[in-house]
Amino acid sequence: MPSQTESESRPAVRLADLHLTLNSAAGPVNILRGIDLAVARGEATGIVGPSGSGKTTLLMVIAGLERPTAGRVTVDGEDLDGLDEDSLARFRRRRIGIVFQNFHLVPTMTALENVALPLEFAGLDDAFDRARAGLESVGLGHRLTHYPGQLSGGEQQRVALARAFAPEPALLLADEPTGNLDGETGQVVMDLLFDLRERRDATLMLITHDPALAGRCGRIVRVADGRVSG
Repeated sequence: MPSQTESESRPAVRLADLHLTLNSAAGPVNILRGIDLAVARGEATGIVGPSGSGKTTLLMVIAGLERPTAGRVTVDGEDLDGLDEDSLARFRRRRIGIVFQNFHLVPTMTALENVALPLEFAGLDDAFDRARAGLESVGLGHRLTHYPGQLSGGEQQRVALARAFAPEPALLLADEPTGNLDGETGQVVMDLLFDLRERRDATLMLITHDPALAGRCGRIVRVADGRVSG
């Protein structure tokens, strides 16, 4: 077992010669083309680049939601290639939080149930207590029993933030989390995201088209044609 010093010094994310090729009717499509990248623990990294450059696919691979064609993905010291699908799902629930542009809340569940759901899957006895505390931390303690359809877009994204942070993940992946929100609401959501990240000392990888938002990160990685720089 690695020592605490070794654990703290190793990167939160390490990608080595990462490739992803998908088949299409027109032939193979190279989505990721030999990416090498290390993200330090506690670092906030903005990921920028044109549409179709591979940004979202890159996050999907890091989350273990997409298997690379070649190369190695290591997250929090764990080689994802060595995990079967069940082990990968368990690892993701414990160590990775994900926030999408489209919220991905279960419409038939309350805000409290949406946040508690992954905690219950993780086998935590205090799932609802954690979910309640998570919603209170994003200012939604008064909306626990409301369904997604009864919440504004900003409130739904705050529920999604609470859900992502509730398991206290080592790594948070955010894909255009303000893409469906107006400017003022998006600012509130991003202030919450950065505040929660700092309080939890989580590593953040954030996809955004907003230069000002990317500038809030300590580092910017540019993706183009399936390759990275920065």
